[in-house]
Amino acid sequence: MGGCGHVGVRISVLDTSPIVRGSTPRQALHNTVDLARLADVLGYHRYWVPEHHGMRGVASSAPAVLVGHLAGATKRLRVGAGGVLLPNHAPIVVAEQFGTLVALHPGRIDLGLGRAPGGSRAAVEAVRPEAERGAKTFREQFDELRAYLDPVEDARVKAIPVLGGNVPPIWLLGSSAGSAELAGELGLPYAFAHHLNAGAAVEAMCVYRERFRPSGHAAVPTSLVSVSVIAAEDDERAEWLAGPTRLKVLSRVRGERILLPSPEEAAAYSYTEEDRAEIAARSGGVLVGGPATVAERLQAVLDGTGTDELMITTPVYEHADRRRSYELVASIAGRLVGPADETAGRRVGDSDHRDDA
Repeated sequence: MGGCGHVGVRISVLDTSPIVRGSTPRQALHNTVDLARLADVLGYHRYWVPEHHGMRGVASSAPAVLVGHLAGATKRLRVGAGGVLLPNHAPIVVAEQFGTLVALHPGRIDLGLGRAPGGSRAAVEAVRPEAERGAKTFREQFDELRAYLDPVEDARVKAIPVLGGNVPPIWLLGSSAGSAELAGELGLPYAFAHHLNAGAAVEAMCVYRERFRPSGHAAVPTSLVSVSVIAAEDDERAEWLAGPTRLKVLSRVRGERILLPSPEEAAAYSYTEEDRAEIAARSGGVLVGGPATVAERLQAVLDGTGTDELMITTPVYEHADRRRSYELVASIAGRLVGPADETAGRRVGDSDHRDDA
């Protein structure tokens, strides 16, 4: 069933290792390994895991550790952090970790960088105190990391694992025009979080292309867009599977933090008209439907943003349903069409691992 990306559109995976109601962090992480192996067989291009702290519903908190394990459990996927939240870390440690990963898995590691806190104020303070997180600007932190990844000969301190060319491609993550502008000015590949801010996607991608300056990281604008997708055999089944994430959205609006409930629990909830209006206003960014519906909506994202890579995240309760959703997305990948002006150079960092495209 492989073949994602053969017509110019690549399909990738963003996996938070979700802890659903009644599950455990251990099970969530085992599910991630299982899904990565499936994605490897199906022909997905990348598999990224994020950095979150103190979130009951997210087991992915140590991306460097998880990336190494996933790379060892798969054969051809690019595996990466989506992303490492740079203010939480000393840049030299990030360089050492990902230099080690590249040395062990050459041509298969990506380093996505983010600026968000990644958790509640208390959790983030426990990871790294605000005085240290804010001692330097993000640009200064990035420049420090870049110096470790590409050290001068007489550098006083070097991140030893990167020596000899063990350097991952760097992506900047974001969900606003501000992050798009920064990515363009730095000449970095840019990953936009449509699943967090669907309404800003088109503007952000336009800003990125307008502000892009060629660099050693990318010669031309290079992007992907992460999209929340729930696919099933037909629209009705997909709507049933989407019930839990909609109830979770409503609970968040009401000031409650719940683990993703089952579809049965979501269906049994007594929604008011106000509830339904709230859900409709806040859930439009999730692409829900059978294969034909999802293909149409994914194509709309491609057309609107001008990207040629979609990174899929799927918030459903049962792991079997999540697997099936990714199988269905893989089956429609060949129908998707990327931008007409695609050039060979835009896929920076992938030349050493292009067996799927």
